[in-house]
Amino acid sequence: MTMHLALTLHVLGAVIWVGGMFFAYMALRPAAVEILQAPFRLRLWASVFRRFFPWVWLSIILILGSGYYIIFAFIGGFADTGTYVHIMHGLGIVMVLIFLHVFFAPYNRLNKAVATESWEQGGAALSQIRWLIAVNLGIGLIIVVVAIAGRYYLK
Repeated sequence: MTMHLALTLHVLGAVIWVGGMFFAYMALRPAAVEILQAPFRLRLWASVFRRFFPWVWLSIILILGSGYYIIFAFIGGFADTGTYVHIMHGLGIVMVLIFLHVFFAPYNRLNKAVATESWEQGGAALSQIRWLIAVNLGIGLIIVVVAIAGRYYLK
């Protein structure tokens, strides 16, 4: 794999994950709240996450795989990277851990609540997912800024 291909896969993974969170949080969420009652909204979100989360898994594989490949195959390891790379790496790991929690805990509870029509529990799970996605979106946007400007300001 070349550096260009690895960097392309890295950026595509980030665009899919961060862009998907931005769309979901800033456009889909307010529209769903505006026009759908709770049971339909919870079903919608369970369905949306069922389709989006495989893309997040793929994004994580692309981002981590290509990032480590670039660092070790072309740069020589973390010791030879700039501070901005360490910041992106650390924040990226935090994002992955938050996603893992979302996927294995509140998303699981949301699916069970929708299946049993336990709307109150589903609403609580969705609320937690919404908050964690907001955190991950914020971190993801910070990483984008660090990726673009970091080499100039955070050597």
